[in-house]
Amino acid sequence: MRSKLRAADLLPVSTVGLRSRPGRAALSVLGVAIGIAAMVAVLGVTRSSQADVLARIDRLGTNLLTVANGKTLRGGEAELPETAGPAVARTSWVVSAAATAVLPLSVYRSDKIPPGRTGGLAVRATDPQLLTTVDGTLLHGRFLDRGLTSYPVVVLGHYAATVLGIGDLSDHPRIFLGDRWFTVVGVMAPVELAPELDTAAFIGEPIATAQFGYQGHPTRIFVRAQTDHTGEVAALLARAAAPEHPEEVAVSRPSEALTARIAVTGGTTMLLLGLGGVALLVGGVGIANVLVISVLERRGEVGLRRALGATRGHIGAQFLVESLLLGAGGGTTGVLLGTAVTFAMATIRGWPTLIPAYAVGAGLVAAVLIGAGAGVYPALRAARLSPTEALRTL
Repeated sequence: MRSKLRAADLLPVSTVGLRSRPGRAALSVLGVAIGIAAMVAVLGVTRSSQADVLARIDRLGTNLLTVANGKTLRGGEAELPETAGPAVARTSWVVSAAATAVLPLSVYRSDKIPPGRTGGLAVRATDPQLLTTVDGTLLHGRFLDRGLTSYPVVVLGHYAATVLGIGDLSDHPRIFLGDRWFTVVGVMAPVELAPELDTAAFIGEPIATAQFGYQGHPTRIFVRAQTDHTGEVAALLARAAAPEHPEEVAVSRPSEALTARIAVTGGTTMLLLGLGGVALLVGGVGIANVLVISVLERRGEVGLRRALGATRGHIGAQFLVESLLLGAGGGTTGVLLGTAVTFAMATIRGWPTLIPAYAVGAGLVAAVLIGAGAGVYPALRAARLSPTEALRTL
């Protein structure tokens, strides 16, 4: 009669090698687990980061546009007309607009600071509508209004205040702007969609005209459009700002910079997934190596089982199931490690923790397939052993 191996007996028989050499089995599992953990963590961290970026875009809005002076046909710096700000504000579907202009001035904490040590700060003449247009907030004090724009007062961007060492405004701090003292009346919170504002000191247009010769030509206009018509507004702004030379006007949408980060992250993800795949392949080679050595070490056991009636299929199934168990164990461990890494990274960065279901499923399937592929050759080799040759090793 042909011998039979019950399914209930296949699992205990297949785990003999694992139970007798737990250290070797653990290293094989770890090799696969590292590859799976890398893949799951890369996908999880990427998805969590993308969710954070998309949430920030939704919160900040995609309807903020900027109009800036571009380049002339000869390559020089163009100049926006004095009417650019009001003309842009009157454009259809524009909710609010605020013109600003960078002034050729330096900012110092006091008049004792050596010239040139400006800390990379800029001075901007601005419209009082700037704060509401960019949806900014204040950390301290107040922003410029119609009553303050004619006086020597200044509002600092967040980075500018940090560089100048100004926090609490209770003692009415002053800074040396150009060659005059200005009183700080407000400090802005970071403006994520317009980081250039963080490094600026803002003064009113009237005081800029009276004290520093500002001629009313803005260098950047911030525009808040109706969300449903942002594209149409973007197409109209260049001609509205400079009707005679619209080609010298640069129109951009700051939220596109955040969106571009998702594309960059996607490219990096593919690279990291490739590295995780290489690690997984190395783990599969490790399983195959362990099983080949196991077959050589257990030739006597194989020969004895064959002599007692075990078929080649039984021997092959034994080693193949052992390989599958190593792969499945590595996959499960890897998924848990990848999930833990994703959770830790998202918690540290303040992101929502998102782990794609397909990453978990694909990780487990890949680990099992790697285990099966790695076990085919050792299983066939064990099945082809001759009982008489194998028994000689006993």
